Amino acid sequence: MRKYSPLTIISFIFAIVFFLSPLIAASEYSFRGLNGVGHSLINYTWIIHQSGFYNNLAVSLRLAFVTVLLVMVLLVPTVVYLHLGGRKWRRVVEFFCLIPIVIPVVSLAIGAQVAMPKWLQSTSYELCFFYVIVAMPYVYRALDIGLQSIPLQTLVEASQSLGASWFTTLRRVILPAIASAMTGALFITIALTLGEYTLASLLHFRTFPTWVTNVSQENILGAVALSVATLVGAWLILLILAFIPKFKRNRKGVLAHG
Repeated sequence: MRKYSPLTIISFIFAIVFFLSPLIAASEYSFRGLNGVGHSLINYTWIIHQSGFYNNLAVSLRLAFVTVLLVMVLLVPTVVYLHLGGRKWRRVVEFFCLIPIVIPVVSLAIGAQVAMPKWLQSTSYELCFFYVIVAMPYVYRALDIGLQSIPLQTLVEASQSLGASWFTTLRRVILPAIASAMTGALFITIALTLGEYTLASLLHFRTFPTWVTNVSQENILGAVALSVATLVGAWLILLILAFIPKFKRNRKGVLAHG
């Protein structure tokens, strides 16, 4: 059994207290009753009955789904190619993937927005392409680390020696091998999409974060409850997505033994 030093244990406890204390305090505050007296669920029921809650939440969830699809289709084959035969392009791709960290979001929204097609500028799905750009540095690094941790060349050669095509090799060999890295990239992308406010505000689109900002000005306790509910809801979505692959594997194992 691995032993941890007292300093490591103290640091871990401090980190837990540092991150959980504000959340616990905000949660307690959000359950306070009318005029801050007692405790009840009135602030959470107030959220649900606000105009635009379901519509704006649905918009952000759709944008998150499209963004995840775009960023995975764009980066997974690219990073796999870099590890297999495109090492000479590695520095170029890394450069383009790191640029979004340097470029301010304001410049990205104002400068790149005019380059979009006219039909795309009139729909909120335009935000998906900006979210892909913002998420690229983190998704690229997560996938790159995941591919470095597996014998990719050996897996590909073994798959192709059995007659598998490139698409089959990617779908049935490579993707399962980097499932944990893809899950991490998925978490990052969804978190960025559901919490991104600046781009949607600058481009005048109504998403859940912009709706939260507007409606929270009417009720302080409701605003705190809304922030807690948004944070917990994002965690629940990520946990569900994390357990889906495990559930599928367990189900296949049960069916195989059955």
